[in-house]
Amino acid sequence: MKAKRKKRVLIFVLFLLLLIPFSYVQNNVLTVTEIQVESREIPLGFDGYRIVQLSDLHSKLFGDNQQVLVEKVKAQRPDVIFFTGDLIDLRRGNEQAGYKLMEEMVKLAPVYFVTGNHEWQVFTEKEKRLRKMSVNVLRNERVNLQREGDTIHLIGIDDPLITETEEALKKSAQTGEKLDRYTILLSHRPELFYDYVEAGMDLTFTGHAHGGQIRIPFVGGLFAPGQGFFPKYTAGAHTMGSSTMIVNRGLGNSMAPQRIFNRPEIVVTELKKTR
Repeated sequence: MKAKRKKRVLIFVLFLLLLIPFSYVQNNVLTVTEIQVESREIPLGFDGYRIVQLSDLHSKLFGDNQQVLVEKVKAQRPDVIFFTGDLIDLRRGNEQAGYKLMEEMVKLAPVYFVTGNHEWQVFTEKEKRLRKMSVNVLRNERVNLQREGDTIHLIGIDDPLITETEEALKKSAQTGEKLDRYTILLSHRPELFYDYVEAGMDLTFTGHAHGGQIRIPFVGGLFAPGQGFFPKYTAGAHTMGSSTMIVNRGLGNSMAPQRIFNRPEIVVTELKKTR
């Protein structure tokens, strides 16, 4: 009996020794996901355009002054950087972690930012600070991106807690000229994909789902806010008609303290013109 008990204790200790590094890796070791989006509507000047998307930092740090994350992004050679909400975490504080990341990102490429559900309270001061460091904060508006003489539209809308999505899309459509070019949308919530398709978006970048918190092999995410259990949109590229939506699994944690088979993610999307 004593021998069996010792064996059980040894197995339990070995399990804990394996669980600790596994837990650390799942929460802290960054992964890069590369996606190619092809369309004949993409202008020739944007063929090969590299987009780095970050999302849902939730005030998390990756090394001193975010240097681990910064170096990882730098290695992707981005033409532009998109951040799709929840730079901070309302419950956690430590806003400086997010601001430091933005300070470093603007040194690498133009940065475009939209709000998440954790930015809806008193965002005015945060917005001023981000704009002061040259972050392009898009609040239900449209801008043009230009490369090699060609132009595409970029729209950014607020989280629905700030501005209802239908209203936000209508406001953004009223800024600038007619939507007659390839159009990219930045929005926090993937569960609203149908609304983005109806609004005529060619490519949409979202976050919010945190990869489903826990990812079950061959099944997908377990739970996502706004979608419930076994959600449809938690990671990767999804298509509806001619529209594509990319869902970033995010960098930090919020609802759940532990990621499982769901490491923090940097998404790199390369545009490819087809003929």
